[in-house]
Amino acid sequence: MSTEPESPRVFTLRNRQGTEVTITNFGGIVMSLRVPDRDGRLADVVLGFDEAGDYLRPHPYFGALIGRYANRIAGGRFHLEGVDYALTTNDGPNQLHGGHRGFDKVVWTADSGETPEGPCLSLTHKSPDGDEGFPGELSARVTYTLTKDCELRIDHEAVTDRPTVVSLTHHSYFNLAGHAAGDVLGHELFIDADHFTPVGTDLIPTGAIASVAGTPLDFRHPTTLGSRIQNGTMGQGIDHNFVLNRPGRGLRLAARVSEPVSRRVMEVFTTEPGLQLYTGNGLDGSLVGKGGAAYRMHGGFCLETQAFPDSPNQPRFPSTRLAPGETYASRTIYRFSVAP
Repeated sequence: MSTEPESPRVFTLRNRQGTEVTITNFGGIVMSLRVPDRDGRLADVVLGFDEAGDYLRPHPYFGALIGRYANRIAGGRFHLEGVDYALTTNDGPNQLHGGHRGFDKVVWTADSGETPEGPCLSLTHKSPDGDEGFPGELSARVTYTLTKDCELRIDHEAVTDRPTVVSLTHHSYFNLAGHAAGDVLGHELFIDADHFTPVGTDLIPTGAIASVAGTPLDFRHPTTLGSRIQNGTMGQGIDHNFVLNRPGRGLRLAARVSEPVSRRVMEVFTTEPGLQLYTGNGLDGSLVGKGGAAYRMHGGFCLETQAFPDSPNQPRFPSTRLAPGETYASRTIYRFSVAP
C-alpha cells in the first residue's frame, strides 16, 4: 500500500534576509522564489502557477523535480548488464524526463525542519521496480535548503535494490527580472564549459563531444542570451547540454547569470558533469501563470544540472549506473546576489 499523502501540500521556507521559496510536495515543484533586487525589493523569479492544484494540468515541467532520468533516452531503451530495458516513451520514440509519470507527477512524503544553514524541506519517494520501465526499486530523497547566504541548495540522494540508471535534476524556469517581466534575452550568461554534446534533429546526442569555440554555444565570457538566439543560428533557441570544466567530482561553479535592470545575479554550483541550457523555446503564450501572466517564447530559461542526456546508450559519456549498496548523491546550489 502506498504511503504517499493523498493530496499535495505547500511549504514556505524563509531566511532572515527576506528570501522566500514556496514548494509543493506534488512533484517537488518550486512554485515561487522571491529574491531581492539592487534596492532590496523582492520579486518572484520563477515561472509557474498560483495554486498547487494548477500543476495537475499539463505544463512544461515548471519548477519540477525530474527523475528517474533527466533529459532524453534514445528510443526509450537501454542495455544494462546483459538485459535490454524498454521504457515508456513520451517524446516521440524517446523517453523525456522519466516518462509519462516521472518524479514531477508524484506526491512526495514531506518533512520540514531547520538546519544550522537555514530552513529545509525533505522529500522522499519510493519508485517501484519497473516504474516507467526502469529496473529496481529506487528510494529517493531530495532536500531543499534555503540558506542564510541566499542560496537554494538541492541535495539529491537515491539507493536501489537492483542495478539501474539514475539522473535527477531541478527544472525551474528563471527570469531574474521577475516571472512576468517578458523575455530573458537581455540576461547575460557565463557557462564554465569548453565543450558540449552535439545533438541531431531529435535532440538525441550524437555521441560526440565538441568544442564550443566558434559556435553560438560559447558562453565562456559573459554574453547576452539574445545575442546568441536572435541572429538565427540557433533556430528557435537553445536546448543543449554543456560539458562542464571540472577536474573532479566536487562542487564547482557551473554558470553565472545577471539581469541588467534589477542587478540580480544567480550563480549555479553543482557536482554534476553536465548543464542543460533551455531558453523556453516552447513557451507560446497559451499558458497563463501566476497573476494572469501569459508566458511567451523565451520568457524564462532553465539551467538543469545533470548527467549527459542518453548516457545509458553512450559509452563515451560518464556512467549513470547505480548498483545495490551504492548511493547516488548530487548537490546543486542556486546562489542569489546583487551586482554592484
